[in-house]
Amino acid sequence: MSLITNILIGIVAVLHVYFLVLEMFLWDTSFGIKAFGLTPEFAAASKVLAANQGLYNGFLAAGLFWGLCAGRRDLKIFFLLCVVIAGIFGGLTAKTSILFVQALPALIALILVLSTSRNQT
Repeated sequence: MSLITNILIGIVAVLHVYFLVLEMFLWDTSFGIKAFGLTPEFAAASKVLAANQGLYNGFLAAGLFWGLCAGRRDLKIFFLLCVVIAGIFGGLTAKTSILFVQALPALIALILVLSTSRNQT
């Protein structure tokens, strides 16, 4: 698999670590409130839900890193597909920008992975 493809997968994984930090640890801080356009009251009331969501983003990142470290095309495809689906769902139900921040980079990486030969890692 090309170096560019793996770099893009790494970027998607790092983005999900960033989402984990935002949702699990910074949700109700001024930074998190500004990043997500929340009111302090809503941030306080939804903090536990956001932490749960952040944990799932961490699992996505872990899966992508696993695929990269193991050189496993199947893992890369599975976790990128999960990110694309989560990004589309979030973009349609929560905030349209999620389509561009989460789903699009993962979709591009997925297309690149699928376009490479199965014999390459």
